[in-house]
Amino acid sequence: MNIENKSYRTIWEKNIDTIQIIDQRYLPHKLVIEDLKTTRQFADSIREMHVRGAPLIGGTAAYGMYIAVKEAANSVDFDECLNDAIELLKNTRPTAVNLAYAIDKVKNAIDKASDNVEKIEIALTTARAIIEDSVVFCKSIGEHGVDLIETISNKKKGETVNILTHCNAGWMACIDYGTATAPIYEAFNRGIDIHIWVDETRPRNQGARITAYELQQHGVPHTVIVDNLGGHLMQHGMVDMVIVGSDRTTRTGDVANKIGTYLKALAAFDNDVPFYVALPSSTFDWNIRDGLKEIPIEKRGADEVKYIQGLHGSELKKVLITPVGSPAINYGFDVTPAKYVTGLITERGICAANEESILDLFPAFR
Repeated sequence: MNIENKSYRTIWEKNIDTIQIIDQRYLPHKLVIEDLKTTRQFADSIREMHVRGAPLIGGTAAYGMYIAVKEAANSVDFDECLNDAIELLKNTRPTAVNLAYAIDKVKNAIDKASDNVEKIEIALTTARAIIEDSVVFCKSIGEHGVDLIETISNKKKGETVNILTHCNAGWMACIDYGTATAPIYEAFNRGIDIHIWVDETRPRNQGARITAYELQQHGVPHTVIVDNLGGHLMQHGMVDMVIVGSDRTTRTGDVANKIGTYLKALAAFDNDVPFYVALPSSTFDWNIRDGLKEIPIEKRGADEVKYIQGLHGSELKKVLITPVGSPAINYGFDVTPAKYVTGLITERGICAANEESILDLFPAFR
């Protein structure tokens, strides 16, 4: 994707010792490139949301494992050092399953190596493969999902297709293309007339800050809305479809995504608006069946609710918006039961949100 007509991914290699990321805390007002050189820096970047979004969290963790293997190779006890690093990385964000997926994939790969030099080489090769797979998967999600948008466009005889999305499931949440935005970009590139309703997504405003920024950079028509407007728009026929991302989806089709997604799904269900979830296979948790009972929901700090960040003059400022001393609670995700999901858009195609349909696409997990 492009920023000011320059091509970027969200994470890349500066050199063999340094990985670079876009520090998303400063968007859309400042483009800050950060160097990551230690396992601790990788963990902090995930925990403090310099990077965010399930696929990008996975990609960052994969490169973090590469750095962790290098650090372990220079330590007194390789296994102890690496196990400490794995624990550190896995404990950063509990909900996004891509985190553990990437860490385990690198760990399983290096276990086959004969010495530390080979382990470092394999760790880097595996991290690169995870990154490239993510890009390919997201591109494929766009190619499958655009058919849904095109069908609606044809039914409307070419009139504008209005799509609502929640949080940021765009290329900033992935490596490139995005998940929920991949069909949107593909539709725009094909000349389909689309307009995107962008939920602000409190408390960190990833929609207003990041999704709107992405769409603006790509030239996609969009309007930022407060989180609670979506239902009203659906009631008045102003939303043709909803596409969101996922941080963890069960083998039965329950979807954990940014807090507020469940309410959008309920509104869509009540107004007969199709509600789709776009996700790569790495976001499925094949080991669980009941999302409400089994998906861990991250609880973040209260200050994210109590303070808001914005541009004041030329400086970024944090402002307290609650009474001093008022408590706040901050659950990062909610679970949308499969019965409210019209379909899942994956790199292998579109399926219903139920176990049989999911496993028809991914038979290896039967």
